[in-house]
Amino acid sequence: MNSFRPFSSSSRILAKKASESAKKALLGRQSNKLTAGVVGLANVGKSTFFQAITRTSLGNPANYPFATIDTEESQVVVKSPILDHYLQLFQSQKKISSTLTIYDIAGLTRDASSGKGMGNKFLSEIRSVDGIFHMVRGFIDDEIIHIEENKVDPLRDIEIVNDELILKDLEYLESAIEQTEKLLKKPHSNVSKVQFALDTLLKAQDLLYNAKKISVENWSDEEIEVLNSVNLLTAKPMVYLLNVSENDLRSGTNEFQPGIEKWIRETCPKDKLLVFSASFESKIARGEESEESSSLGAVVQAMRESLNLISFYTCGPKEVRQWTVRKNTIIPDAAGVIHTDLKTTFITAQVYKYDDLRLEEAPLNESKLKASGKQLRVGKSYVVEDGDVLLIKAAKGNNR
Repeated sequence: MNSFRPFSSSSRILAKKASESAKKALLGRQSNKLTAGVVGLANVGKSTFFQAITRTSLGNPANYPFATIDTEESQVVVKSPILDHYLQLFQSQKKISSTLTIYDIAGLTRDASSGKGMGNKFLSEIRSVDGIFHMVRGFIDDEIIHIEENKVDPLRDIEIVNDELILKDLEYLESAIEQTEKLLKKPHSNVSKVQFALDTLLKAQDLLYNAKKISVENWSDEEIEVLNSVNLLTAKPMVYLLNVSENDLRSGTNEFQPGIEKWIRETCPKDKLLVFSASFESKIARGEESEESSSLGAVVQAMRESLNLISFYTCGPKEVRQWTVRKNTIIPDAAGVIHTDLKTTFITAQVYKYDDLRLEEAPLNESKLKASGKQLRVGKSYVVEDGDVLLIKAAKGNNR
């Protein structure tokens, strides 16, 4: 796909329909380079998981609380069957995958929001990430210490961590409300806009007082804009990771799982729960078990979905490459991810949809796709969808 090609009129109609999906604001940082942090009570397997998922020796797994003090960072490759399919379809020489940056954050403890156990430091580190892997211990092992009365109780642990996040968010909101009330009293302020912001913050405060996370509410676009300015911990999407024994993983049963599933349905239904075994993943990392049996690909994908991240692709004879954007991204912004100049000089783009390519065989017959109206031309209002193959045409010959 080295050159720009004409398109059929039917393809333009299809492309116009594809761009008519309503653009909905999303909670969280408006960036395509979002990150995730691994949090949970101390000594529940976070660092073991971090080493396994990053295939590194980073982190500090140890059988005592607060073995990790400083946050570790690593980039994890996003496994994409679509990328592998496009590699074969376009007969490219190499593939370049997207990555997800993950941080191993030190363990929380009860009363962390009051500063206990370096809690303020760790909570501020959680504030700097966009999504949360909430690690929960779901295995019984008398040789591994549990900081809460040395008793394994995942629901208790979940509630401790969530309570600390809520308490810290109430502090953030109290400060934001105070600043907004002062702004309301200033001359020449936009009273209606400031009052709306204040009402939104007070609504969020009431939600937290009822022990509910910000993420559970269906906020309007305007309310989301206000909340994003505060960067609340409980607005961040959460993927619960139930760390089970290898025996439980193999049998597909765990005594704590049904209770956690019920709690999530009733308390935070937008959050996800995945069952995995940090010890088993460590064996895979050491080459003692098959890589195909790893659940880490599903873990990364669950976080990407929670962060509303999707992928588009650029394909050619030299390379096929996966790029990451958030849902509802219009195509000039997606082009800017490839190169900043492409956003400002964007003219039009050629698009292949994944549904039109998934059953195709190599080498790709582009003439056949064009004749069947599956080679689409789109303009600046087009909203990029997961799996799209894009060829950007921009001014000054900047085509990608």
